[in-house]
Amino acid sequence: MNNVVRLALVDPLDSSRNSVKNLLLGIDTVWLEAECSRYDFFSDIVQQTQPDIALINLDNDSQKGLGLLAQITQELPTCAVFVLSSSQEGSLILQAMRMGAKEFLNSPLKLDDFMAALDRLHSSGGKRDKTRGSRVISVCGASGGIGCTSLAINLGCILAQNKANSVAIIDLDLALGDSDVWLDIIPDYTIQDVAENITRLDYSLLKRSLSQHASGAFLLPRPIHMEEHPPINAEQLQRVIALLRATFSHLIIDLSKAFSPLDLGAIQVSDVTLLVTQLDLPCLRNVVRLLQFLDERELSQNLKVLVNRVGLGDSQISLSKALETIGREVYWQLPNEYATMIESRNNGVPLIMQAPRSKLTKSVEALAAQLDSTTSGGSGEAGEAAEKPKRRLFSFLSSK
Repeated sequence: MNNVVRLALVDPLDSSRNSVKNLLLGIDTVWLEAECSRYDFFSDIVQQTQPDIALINLDNDSQKGLGLLAQITQELPTCAVFVLSSSQEGSLILQAMRMGAKEFLNSPLKLDDFMAALDRLHSSGGKRDKTRGSRVISVCGASGGIGCTSLAINLGCILAQNKANSVAIIDLDLALGDSDVWLDIIPDYTIQDVAENITRLDYSLLKRSLSQHASGAFLLPRPIHMEEHPPINAEQLQRVIALLRATFSHLIIDLSKAFSPLDLGAIQVSDVTLLVTQLDLPCLRNVVRLLQFLDERELSQNLKVLVNRVGLGDSQISLSKALETIGREVYWQLPNEYATMIESRNNGVPLIMQAPRSKLTKSVEALAAQLDSTTSGGSGEAGEAAEKPKRRLFSFLSSK
């Protein structure tokens, strides 16, 4: 997955500033860290937010804008400065480039021009090393009670054991999610609070909205109260995910069973989507339906089927029969240790702390390592995989 770029914008003209904002909000690899309508204040904002890119529109006052360009280039050399102007005067372009501008872009800004400028910046090594890509893993189920939340929570807590990782878990089951119960957390804030403050959301505000577990994982839980309408829409979720990508090395999303636009949006931006099933006929039939549903929306490319509670009983369908039924290979199998998992849930303690030596814990640990290897481009094979398995953002929302 591409790295997320943090950008600060200054443009005294409301119309052009809003136009640029709307364009940037549609790019999942760009986070609009700050916006400003005054040249005089922008240098302080850049110093405070330390963005990867400062975008300066020169149209309101080219001389003030150029002075600001020179100041930022001198005071913060790690920040790449892009300038934007409707003027095509050669003298202005030359002056801006001599003062240190990395790109001179035409106004109104076009998506293709901006993305090409980002590519050139990336190729030249101008992006700061501290900004890195995040691995996004969504977990969905073929039925209720299938073990999706337990898997999402335990994957997150296991990944957080590595001090090099920073992990956030989103509970996207807005009606009946219970990730806070699994971690014995009483949250001060939920995803509803984030949605209500989306227009002023930044790194510090989002971090304060998350609840941290003793394992090191952070949780963004579902709303406290049930509402008739979801508290967050697809565009707002896009912004939250973009900021979490820029903040955390791993993002685990526990989806609902509704496969709503929010769930589909999360699947589309995920590196991996784990579809959890059991070896029984209702679940396997739902897997077939879901695969068809996601195939039609071009959302199944990164989907992997995971079989939970293997060995639950003699009545389970054989793996070979399951493969024949779903027409897709199984990526991973988790053993049945139902009593261990229930004890972990009731105590509000993840497996890595509750039962670190259990076979189930070891299997989830191996799965976490394999997913980390796979999403970072590794080629290692899954230790318990049955067989080797054979994006514009939110674009499906406008398709039939």
